[in-house]
This record gives sequence, structure tokens and C-alpha cells, in this order.
Amino acid sequence: MKSFKPANEIQDLQYFGEFGGVNPSISDSSTYTFLSAKTMFDTFEGNADGCYLYSRHTTPSNLYLGEALAAMEGTETANVAATGMGAITPALLQLCQAGDHIVSSRTIYGGTYAFLKNFTPRLGIETSFVDITKLDVVEAAITKNTKVLYCESVSNPLLEVADISGLAQIAKKHNLKLLVDNTFSPLTITPANLGADVVLHSLTKFINGSSDTMGGVICGTQEFIDNLRNVNDGASMLLGSSMDSLRASSILKNMRTLHIRMKQHSHNAHFLAQKFEEDGLKTVYPGLKSHPSHKLFTSMMNKEYGYGGMLTIDVGSLEKANQLMELMQERNLGYLAVSLGFYKTLFSAPGSSTSSEIPEDEQKEMGLTGGLIRFSIGLDNDIKRTYEQMKSCMKQLAIL
Repeated sequence: MKSFKPANEIQDLQYFGEFGGVNPSISDSSTYTFLSAKTMFDTFEGNADGCYLYSRHTTPSNLYLGEALAAMEGTETANVAATGMGAITPALLQLCQAGDHIVSSRTIYGGTYAFLKNFTPRLGIETSFVDITKLDVVEAAITKNTKVLYCESVSNPLLEVADISGLAQIAKKHNLKLLVDNTFSPLTITPANLGADVVLHSLTKFINGSSDTMGGVICGTQEFIDNLRNVNDGASMLLGSSMDSLRASSILKNMRTLHIRMKQHSHNAHFLAQKFEEDGLKTVYPGLKSHPSHKLFTSMMNKEYGYGGMLTIDVGSLEKANQLMELMQERNLGYLAVSLGFYKTLFSAPGSSTSSEIPEDEQKEMGLTGGLIRFSIGLDNDIKRTYEQMKSCMKQLAIL
């Protein structure tokens, strides 16, 4: 793997506002004027670099953010969207049509699962859900109609780790596109360096980091992004999941601290995971040697950013999980909420929330139990105190 420091790539970008501001000016317009009708026509046809037509196409603010995200992920360019799903769905639909087939990890975000399981069959696109950690199973699921391999670098919510290099080899062998959702591991893993064709993020999570906006991004080649933006048949263009310029500007500002935040998220999560495991809790975290893909993750990671901010514990039942989460929230140890990447710890029982779209029998088959709690560990300065207080809650409920 080539030497690559994604945060440095962001650091080296330079944008000035039109009046010399250290932040680029926000393009607060939905439409743009032209001095020449010919330039308007050329812009509509995609042949007038540096000119803007209408904000659904793109804006200067969106291009600034896209450029920063492409630099972070090591791709040629990127296209931002209003939500994470507004990035995932056009990327898949741009590559697949009626009669095509997708091979997907079985443990993915519930919204993505629902899209592939319940919605794309209406369009004649079928999906096989497999254990993404078993490359022989992945390859066996490929058919003559398969167009895409889809996975998450670190899966939601079970924290399974995808062998991106191994999947990329399979994709290349069968002339498929490998799409990787890297939402759980920005900076920590760089999928494009490992062979992924397209890298996706929900910007709502770690990248923005303040739980105040939604956003998504598709990072890939210039050709693929141009196709997505094509006015005639581009899925991003025609499905209309465009990001607002004000939001793009806000996320770009927050990206400047992403490297600092990810280090702290990872440090805190690693500390808690080790303590929870020592206490006898069933704990899953890629930084633990007990994680089945610990060595794989270590071989792929950009080491300075750690193993990420996500961990799970299993307390045995949904009733116990709910009691513990309510008590921890009462004691100001975090919030009982979905999503992730906030400065405060967030916790939820994914089987009854973010993964509830997955039928119970399939949840059971993949190992998603009612007692599983997913933690997005926050930026606490005194993580030792946090641990002692969490441990006190667990003892009160006889979990420990």
C-alpha cells in the first residue's frame, strides 16, 4: 500500500473567499447568470469549466467540499449529496439496471439493506446478501448478471471488517465494481488505496461530527462522477439528492478537525473496549486481539488514527440493554440516540432501531441479538471517569 496521509491531503488544500476571507465564500444562489446565451448552453451540456447553471447540478460550495473529501479518500473527485442514502442509492442505480445483480454484505446499515432488499427488486435488480468476511462465499454468489460488490469497511452494527484488497481482486477478476461505505472509519481506512472503485460516506456522522446536519458523498473517478451528474441519465442529477451550499460550507469547516476528533474517538473507544472485556462483558471492537479480524484491520489501517470510535457489548437481553441505556443517559454518560460521531457518546440497541429493517430471523442468523448495544464513543476528556461511571451503572443493574 502506498504511503498516504489523508489528513495531510485535506491540510494542503487552500481556499480563499472572494474578498480574501480565510473561509471560502458561500454560494447562496439557486441559479446563476450568464453574459452569453452560448455559455449557458455549453454549461448545460457540461462543456464550460468553471461556470455554474443551477444548484441541483452543483455549486462552488459543494465542489469545495467534494474536493476535500476526494483528497481525504485519495480519489480523483467526489460528488456530495443531501444525505448518506442520497449518495448510496444513486451510486448503485448508476451502475445497475433491470436484470442486474448485486452481491452485498449481509451486515450493512438498515436503510441500505432495505433499499437493496425491498426497493431495487421493483426495478428488476436483485441482491444476494452474504458473509462478506468469507471471500469464497462472496465469489460463489457472483452470477453472469452481477455488476457490483457492496460492503462497509466496518459493518453496521456488528463491526465485521471487510478484506477490501481481497474483495477488490475478486471484483477485478469478474469485471465488477467494488463499492465501499467507509462511514465508520474515515481517515482510519482508505478503501481506494486498497482497490475500491467507489467510496461512500454518510457525512452526517464522524465527518461532520456535530449531529446538526445530514450529508453524503460519492468518491470515485472523474468519469464516474461525471456520469452521475449527467443531465440526461445521471442518477445523482435526476434523483435530485443535492446538498445545500450552506450545509456544504458547514461540513467543510468541521472537516478541519476530523483528524483530531478521530484520534480521540479511537483512544476512548479502545480504552473502554479493553476495560469492558476485562470485566467479562462480550465486547466487540476491532482494536481488541479477540476480534476475528483484528490482524486484517491492523494491516489496512492508517495507524495514527486508531481503530475507530465504534464498539458493541452484549448484555443478554433487550430489557437489560434498555435499562442500561436509560440509566447511562440519566447519569449524563451519553445519549440514547441513533447515529454516530457526536462529541457525546451515543448508544442504541440496533436490533430494534437502526437495523430493525432486517427481519428477526436474519438478525439472529447474523448474530444480531436483542441485548446488543452499539456505542459511538464520544470525545470525553476523562475517559477513566466515564468508565467508572458506566461500570457503576452496570453493577446497579446486575450486568456485572
